[in-house]
Amino acid sequence: MNLAQETFKSYNNQPFNTDLFDVKLVDASLGGLWRYHQFLPVDFKDAVTLGEGFTPLLQVKFFGKQVFVKQEQLFPTGSYKDRGASVLMSYAKKIGVRHVVQDSSGNAGCSIAAYAANAGIGCDIFVPAATSSAKLVQVRAYGANLVLVDGDREATAAAVLLAAQKSYYASHCYNPYFLQGTKTFAYEVCEQMGWKAPDVVVLPAGNGTLILGCYIGFKHLFESNVITKIPKIVAVQAVHCAPLYDAWKLGLNEPVRVNSGHTLAEGIAIAEPIRGKEMIDAVNKTQGVFVTVSDDEIISALKVCNLQGFYIEPTSAATIAGFMKAQAIVEGETWVTLFSGHGLKSTEKILAILDA
Repeated sequence: MNLAQETFKSYNNQPFNTDLFDVKLVDASLGGLWRYHQFLPVDFKDAVTLGEGFTPLLQVKFFGKQVFVKQEQLFPTGSYKDRGASVLMSYAKKIGVRHVVQDSSGNAGCSIAAYAANAGIGCDIFVPAATSSAKLVQVRAYGANLVLVDGDREATAAAVLLAAQKSYYASHCYNPYFLQGTKTFAYEVCEQMGWKAPDVVVLPAGNGTLILGCYIGFKHLFESNVITKIPKIVAVQAVHCAPLYDAWKLGLNEPVRVNSGHTLAEGIAIAEPIRGKEMIDAVNKTQGVFVTVSDDEIISALKVCNLQGFYIEPTSAATIAGFMKAQAIVEGETWVTLFSGHGLKSTEKILAILDA
């Protein structure tokens, strides 16, 4: 068993609260995701929080199609990854961790760096050298040590696993405490819809932190008889990096090996997702689908969002493009998706699109 497998096995052998969800235990006095602290694996008294969560759920029309959009770009660091970072770093602080390492294509690194700073924990963030400069500046601003890795996202993951032998691995894809944070997306959606579940949720499919978190959250609510169904999950990948889509189309239960090409959606450009099998399983169990989007489709969706006043990063636009494509193949009246990251994280890319 290699180091990655050992780390994965170790992090997944963690006990979590399996109590049924009770809406009466939601602490409405807290404005953010810690309103659900009764169902999180860390006591609120130990919370490392920047006020994250309970983002607006807006009804928006794209190309004449209506969808509810969670405004996750409004989180403290500008992406939904703050959900997982808050819970994970709360746990790390509680058990006395003094230093963490983490690898990221950008957003997760920003989140872990911010919450590590708030917790007073040292932090090394490993990123591909080609990561958007705005995200690199953000990581540095939080006081984290930035480690640039030549090569792709997989090379970065390999580099951090070596560092993780001497430091706590605050991984958004390995560490299940991160998923315990992202599951609150599902709780919030249902609470904001009057404790009802939508028919379909459209989510970005990179390392799976939101897909798996949502599946955990919706499944918890369903098994607790709070909602009457688990929404179908539409998982969006980029055409030039689609190991999950390719596997799903072939009827396989594990991601296939792909040669990753360039895509504007760097946040989902994951050629070897460690939780790929779990992601395919979650989509299949909800009778959902995988879809892929091209850079042209991403640019078209980005411009439509911009002209409605939403300044989002290209990965967010990829999810909106996926929503448009899924309309033709998935049945459902009520749809929910999200803006996963703020446009200020991708200013150079957006400027290039505008000037093209």
